[in-house]
Amino acid sequence: MTVPPPAEDDGSSGGSGSGGGGAGTYYANCTAVRSAGAAPIHAGEPGYGRHLDRDGDGVACE
Repeated sequence: MTVPPPAEDDGSSGGSGSGGGGAGTYYANCTAVRSAGAAPIHAGEPGYGRHLDRDGDGVACE
């Protein structure tokens, strides 16, 4: 899977792409999710990605 670079190249914010979530929101890691004030993210919500859900319970960056 190829991941596009963030829309804003500051190394911490989300950008657009496909991370298994929805609506084109992508976060590289939970630090970026928390910085955006988006944690926690539930499966099906924009920005959710399996790479952010360590225990696989459908809730990322909890």
